[in-house]
Amino acid sequence: MTLDLTPPAPGYYAEAECDLEAFRTLTALCVDQADVPQAGAITCNVPVYDIDRLAPALDASETRRALMSEWAKILHSGAGVFVLKQACPDHAAIDDATAEYQAIIAQERAASGARADHFAAAGSNDRIWNSLQKLALAAPQTFVRYFSSPAVDAACEAWLGPNYQMTAQINLVHPGGQAQQAHRDYHLGFQTAEISATYPAHVHDLSPLMTLQGGIAHCDMPVEAGPTKLLPFSQLYRPGYAAWRRADFRAHFDAHCVQLPLEKGDALFFNPALFHAAGANHSADIHRMVNLLQISSAFGRAMESVDRAAICRAIHAPLTEAVAQNTMSKQAREAVLGAAAEGYSFPTNLDRDPPVGGLAPATQKDLLREAVLNQWTDDALAQALADLQARQHP
Repeated sequence: MTLDLTPPAPGYYAEAECDLEAFRTLTALCVDQADVPQAGAITCNVPVYDIDRLAPALDASETRRALMSEWAKILHSGAGVFVLKQACPDHAAIDDATAEYQAIIAQERAASGARADHFAAAGSNDRIWNSLQKLALAAPQTFVRYFSSPAVDAACEAWLGPNYQMTAQINLVHPGGQAQQAHRDYHLGFQTAEISATYPAHVHDLSPLMTLQGGIAHCDMPVEAGPTKLLPFSQLYRPGYAAWRRADFRAHFDAHCVQLPLEKGDALFFNPALFHAAGANHSADIHRMVNLLQISSAFGRAMESVDRAAICRAIHAPLTEAVAQNTMSKQAREAVLGAAAEGYSFPTNLDRDPPVGGLAPATQKDLLREAVLNQWTDDALAQALADLQARQHP
């Protein structure tokens, strides 16, 4: 019997231990045409698919699955990103949706002014949170035409399987708008470095399997207009959620990222673990609008419906008493909080419940902890929980 002396993979990832050379090696890989036989082109190391040509393949179950399998392999172990040319060929529907979104932007600006994006400064762009629901309520016929893309549906299903959950957010970057910083995306990409480090390594592997990032171009966007900067194969670096904030990793991204020009109706899809960032808009007159699709797995649900606010209200007094009398350790207190309260910020209404001190809003668990440590009254906690629920409501 041969003794395996290979050191075990770390159970947790730490920012300081991330290896830039390993990252360099992965991001130096190149796409092989043999691995993407149905792609019409490989541009800047990104497979590009002509949906008009592939439309018949999407109509038949066997050929549709073959195409989806190819896309899933790209997202998982290939470049991590692909483009679907004219995934949304109904440009009139896109134009109608654009007009609705511009009206919503004007209304929201008048109501609350400019607001900061997750990864860009306030004023450099306009953001519509929950553009999916807002379009459906404002113009349901346009919504039906706009989202009737078999190619978009197939891309979502390729990565997440059926019964996925669609969300969307408009990002409108004006001439002169600055680039975002390189980052990874939801789920772990929306946590601070400290919180990300508390999740075990295998959860870092799981996070990108739970969501898919996409975008539909609402106008023609040459590179000067700042289409998304992408670093192919960067999703393969497993500790990337710990690494993306580091200056040396971001410098490598800036030196080696690629940008693809897009046309109205094109769609871009990528693994949320891919290092990416919106580009700077250096154009004189292109207001770059993209509907950012963030699609989630159907499996991101608990098995039972639980009224956690009711639990929080019920246990507040006895938990506060136990903590005040020092009959409970900090570890025991956190165990109770974890069992009782919702400890995750999402889903929420980001118009009313913006991030606080990071990329994610405060949670029910944060409120209950604060109430216990500061000995709030039951009424004060009840009001805070009700206010949180109101902010999170669609």
